[in-house]
Amino acid sequence: QVQLVESGGGLVQSGESLRLSCAASGLTTGYYHLGWFRQAPGKEREGVACISSFSRTYHTDSAKGRFTISRDDAGNTVTLQMHSLKPEDTGVYYCAAEAATDRTVQDMCEMPWANNYWGKGTLVNVVS
Repeated sequence: QVQLVESGGGLVQSGESLRLSCAASGLTTGYYHLGWFRQAPGKEREGVACISSFSRTYHTDSAKGRFTISRDDAGNTVTLQMHSLKPEDTGVYYCAAEAATDRTVQDMCEMPWANNYWGKGTLVNVVS
């Protein structure tokens, strides 16, 4: 059974940094893309950054230059390092896993599948 557990969210001031982690278990066969998505209050969920099994990364425009996604060598932990946080970064951050097919990590981030594996999310609240 696939399980994704996020941690690291919290309340921070504008300009500060946070590091989110996602522990993945049950990804026992095949290759998986892993990614971070977020949902702000009253808005749809959107992609933030995604990474392949071979550590190819994609960061959406909202994340470029401020956020960095990475995964450990075992591929079971994916991290999102966030710097220079802004109030508009506030939201619930979700970790997701997608079985690798011919879709790229950009595809995963920009057009996520509803039937991907999803974590329950961690709240990031950035106040000015």
